[in-house]
Amino acid sequence: MTRGTSADTVRLAGLRARGRHGCLPAERELGQEFVVDVTLFLDTAPAAVSDDLAKTVDYGELAVRLARIVEGEPVNLIETLAHRLAAACLADELVDEVEVAVHKPAAPVPVPFGDVIVTVRRRRE
Repeated sequence: MTRGTSADTVRLAGLRARGRHGCLPAERELGQEFVVDVTLFLDTAPAAVSDDLAKTVDYGELAVRLARIVEGEPVNLIETLAHRLAAACLADELVDEVEVAVHKPAAPVPVPFGDVIVTVRRRRE
């Protein structure tokens, strides 16, 4: 397979972390839970053949890195947060492409709703 065309995926779904992202002062002050889903596109064959963790993405380590970003420096928009998370995933040279969904289930929306989700998809350049 050529770079950027991997059909294999590793998915980390439902990562929960508390952050202080949002435009409203109360969001910054009180914080809230964010939920992150990431789908990594990569060639898993080298890891499968060798049964070697070093030849794939360590999703435990990735989860910790992503949680630290959510818990870290606040941003106004979850679009910005999604881009930061995508960049962190693409920092791993094994990842060809990533899709990141950031859920903000407690967003300050004045009518009943289930979730607010921003999804970005980025490819290694």
